[in-house]
This record gives sequence, C-alpha cells and structure tokens, in this order.
Amino acid sequence: MSAGDRRLTLLRDGLADRRLEGLVAAERFAQVTPMQVSAPVASLRVAPAPDAEQEDQLLFGETFDVLFETGDFAFGQARRDRYVGYVPIEALSAPVVTPEHRVSALRTYAFAEPDIKSAIVGLYSLNALVSVEAREGRFVKGARTGWFVEHHLAPIGRFETDYVAVAQRFLGAPYQWGGRESLGLDCSALVQQALYACGRACPRDTDLQRGFFPEIAEAERRRGDLVFWKGHVAILLDAETILHANAHHMAVAIEPLAEAIARIEAAGVGAPLGYRRV
Repeated sequence: MSAGDRRLTLLRDGLADRRLEGLVAAERFAQVTPMQVSAPVASLRVAPAPDAEQEDQLLFGETFDVLFETGDFAFGQARRDRYVGYVPIEALSAPVVTPEHRVSALRTYAFAEPDIKSAIVGLYSLNALVSVEAREGRFVKGARTGWFVEHHLAPIGRFETDYVAVAQRFLGAPYQWGGRESLGLDCSALVQQALYACGRACPRDTDLQRGFFPEIAEAERRRGDLVFWKGHVAILLDAETILHANAHHMAVAIEPLAEAIARIEAAGVGAPLGYRRV
C-alpha cells in the first residue's frame, strides 16, 4: 500500500487505515470495512458530492474497503486498482461475496428472470465480477443482481490472451474522464481494462503505468507496446498506428502515430515521454 500518493493512500482528515500505522502521520487509525459494489458501475469521486470530479469507477462485484461514511458517501479504497475516494453508499453492499466469474463480453444485460423478455436489471461491463448462485437453462443468476446469459461470463482464471484485441473491442466507445465501463472510459482505463481481461495487473493512471512497465527504445516499438505523453497513453497496433481513448476524438479511436505526435505536440502537451513494453 502506498504511503505517499494521495490517490493510493487511505488517509483523510486525520484518519488513516490501520495498515498504514507507522507509515503515515495521522491522528487516528481505524480498521476498514470491506464492502462490495452492487450497482452495475459506481463513480469514485474526489469529494462526497454527486457533482464532484470522477477520478475512477468501480465495476459490479469489486471490493471497496470503507474507512468512514459521510452523508450519502463512503470514503475508502478500491481493492482492485487501489484508488482512494468517495463512492455512493447506495452502490455498496455487505458482506463481500467471493466472485468466481467475470463478465467476458464487452457488455451484457442482467434480467429479472431467466428470460430475455423479462425486465432488465442492469447493464454490466467487461471485467465486472459475478458470484453465480443458480442456473436455469442457458442463464445463471448472479448474487445481488439478475440473470445473465452464461456464455457472456467466464470463470475467473480463464482469461483472454491478446490484450490488444481486447482493447480493439472498445473502438468507438465514448471518452469519459475517470471511466472504466464499456460505455465510456479514459486512456489509461483502456489499457487497464484490456489487461485485466487477460488476467494481468495494471495501475490506474498514466504516470503509474509508465513507471510499472519496462522502458524500450523508440526503434524497438511493436504491436502491444505503449507510447506515453504527459497525461496520456496509447496502445500500438503496429509500429506506426495507435489505438487510444482520447478527448480529441472524444472516443476510442485508431490514428497514425505520426499524426498523433504532431497533433498532441501542437496542442502544447509536448513530445512522447517514451515507450513501454507490456
């Protein structure tokens, strides 16, 4: 657990996670309460207000360690990518139910009954985590949700093998700052979600990712490598083409690398900071 980065340190208003005792200065330390996301997706915000900036999202079934509650929000830390912030209490449930499946489709509905004509409970994104509690025909019932078509789920442990191909499934998805869902995500989430689908760890933000993956020379770049700018990351489809969620197209788009470099530099961001091997 980080003891210095605000984004990753469970500390607020003098109260810190007990696991940080001796690592950070705090007036009090407390035990966290594990809770689980029971909404299809939940925003993690910088402040306990519905209009505060969204820095991240939590997907259904992910665990959120709650340090304290304030009003309609819980302050805590996402266990999957370690991000800290405020999540609506209504999106959380307890106790944590161990998931044994993940959503493997880009997105899928859960239904009120094992019938595609029944009411829709919610829309669930790739990498949402599901605990199956019943089966009927081609449907499975998820704990705290409805019935999924089973072939849209995969057992945890059975993963994709080509993260670039997974990322390409998001092509055309809208750009959403702080988003991780299939209906909208940002540049670093595109990388993270594609790697999660392959059973691989990946930090949340671009600077964290740049420090996580090994550096390579520009001349060595190939399919699957990452190119970083200040505050931005793209996936190489080949040595000259990138896939990225970006605020210029406001979508996940494919673009020639040379054009992106020129456009981003002209916008005042600067040249690429380097390349990394995934």
